Amino acid sequence: MTNNDFRSGYVSIIGRPNVGKSTLLNSIMEEKIAIVTPKPQTTRNKIIGIKTLPDAQIIFIDTPGIHRPRHKLGETMVRTALEALNEVDVILFMVEPHEPGKGDRAIIDLLKRVRSPVFLLINKIDIVKKSDLLPLIDHFKGRYTFKEIIPISAIKQDGISLLIERICDYLPQGPRYYPDDFITDQLERFMVSEIIREKAMDMTEEELPHSVAVEVADWEEREDGLVSISCNIYVEREGQKAIIIGKRGAMLKSIGSAARVDIEKLLNTKVFLELWVKVKKNWRNDKQLLNKLGYK
Repeated sequence: MTNNDFRSGYVSIIGRPNVGKSTLLNSIMEEKIAIVTPKPQTTRNKIIGIKTLPDAQIIFIDTPGIHRPRHKLGETMVRTALEALNEVDVILFMVEPHEPGKGDRAIIDLLKRVRSPVFLLINKIDIVKKSDLLPLIDHFKGRYTFKEIIPISAIKQDGISLLIERICDYLPQGPRYYPDDFITDQLERFMVSEIIREKAMDMTEEELPHSVAVEVADWEEREDGLVSISCNIYVEREGQKAIIIGKRGAMLKSIGSAARVDIEKLLNTKVFLELWVKVKKNWRNDKQLLNKLGYK
């Protein structure tokens, strides 16, 4: 194969919160590089996944769900999602298997302003009858001219191979932007903070809203190979701090233990993890702290 046969490009995954965008990215990459929780608006930053094939390299951008922002963090998340539309070769618009609601219709209106080819991905097809898909597809066709419409189940990897094949058809000829063994451009510290945030959100269930942020305060690589990491978990109220810590520190200990397992897999070494919970009132409207935490 000559260099002229190699294709490469950028692909953005967009959609309402909690439709399965991060699950799709993890499924495509066959690695966990984006946190997944049942709660909406989990993703806050662009997450880059790099899928290198023998004849192509696809660079995926998983963006925050598009929603009506209620604070500066929300505004940053939505702006990040919209900016991605103008940076890519293909847009994957992901929906759930039912007629488009107000949120989906608003995104479709935004898509009418972009030039990039748009695929419609109908996710979670494992929970509906196949006979229900055809009228649903017709309904979406009536609202927008999608280049491709592909039913998938991200969690069961149904339709993923076909999706990758179709994406490659639309990529321009181009170089390998990243080495073959790269799967993400995210720094290890960011990945560690995301793992801790995921565990905190999962383990507190519905008790804690999205007022949790994690900062890696200290990172030391020791001569014996052990990595010592100290992190601050920020919440907005004393009551939320109590939930994270739990009775006699039991919840914080559980969060740390679960996070350490995933972090050791990520870093491929033993990890000493220390977590501190701090109250920072209204941090989601604190520009200085948002910048510090990487929410540009």
